[in-house]
Amino acid sequence: MSTVYSRITGTGSHLPPRRLSNDDMAAMLAKRGLETSDAWIVERTGIRFRHFADEGVACSDLALPACRAALQAAGRRAEDVDLIVVATSTPDMVFPSTATILQNKLGVHGCPAFDLQAVCSGFVYALTVADAMIRTGGARCALVVGAEVFSRILDFDDRTTCVLFGDGAGAVVLEASAEPGILASDLHADGRHAGILCTPGTVAGGQVVGSPLLRMDGQAVFKLAVGVLEDAARTVLAKAGRAPESLRWLVPHQANIRIMQATARKLKLAPERLVATVDEHGNTSAASVPLALDVAVRDGRIRRGDSVMLEGVGGGFTWGAVLLDF
Repeated sequence: MSTVYSRITGTGSHLPPRRLSNDDMAAMLAKRGLETSDAWIVERTGIRFRHFADEGVACSDLALPACRAALQAAGRRAEDVDLIVVATSTPDMVFPSTATILQNKLGVHGCPAFDLQAVCSGFVYALTVADAMIRTGGARCALVVGAEVFSRILDFDDRTTCVLFGDGAGAVVLEASAEPGILASDLHADGRHAGILCTPGTVAGGQVVGSPLLRMDGQAVFKLAVGVLEDAARTVLAKAGRAPESLRWLVPHQANIRIMQATARKLKLAPERLVATVDEHGNTSAASVPLALDVAVRDGRIRRGDSVMLEGVGGGFTWGAVLLDF
């Protein structure tokens, strides 16, 4: 029996039309008596813009056009899909899953569909799960999605966090293949650090219990992120039997340009091999990696045969990496 692998055959992304610059955010915060500026945000994060969904627009609404774009790029129809995995921390509702709601909006029925929650590492986790299901015969054509509406959980009285995040979605079509695509993955979590990046509220007795707004210790996240991302990168390279010099592109979680650049330097990767889109959409959590991947594919940077590393790090504390030949 021949070995089954999985390959990405199409990418897609979507950003809601409402685009806010750093100056827009500064004006918004000034009305609350808080001070920030474009220079302050850019210097610390590299972020210049973010997109916020309009009222009534749900996570699945952002995911839908991203999925349609990925399907079109892959030359597939929604009817070809036999697995849907949605990575999100901001689902449409408590249940059912956003994946099942998305499935219905795509007009397909019957295939497994579920959400995966690993915050900003979510897409890397979801891709690894879908790859495993394809390799073991559980699916042949999967939609793997990262979609978020983080604007709904931001504390606009906290200038250190509300300027960082945005909304968006990215998706890939992952298909069974006789040729290797995804080469290796490496996933981790450490719940000891759950408190440094969290939204601690929940729903109980018809009320929100605890805070429903995002909290983050930025310095603690930064220190952890740089170290664990380098370790994950070297681990997947070793698993695949590849040298760091073989890596063509690094597509990391788009949270902070300084974290991204530090990881690239540790891997001795030329700056132009780092795919950075954080300036255009901020931190979109689970959506950020597929968003950046789609941008680099569509502008011609990432081409068939290129060696690509995807990395994510986020609340939980979770982190991981996937190495693939595109």
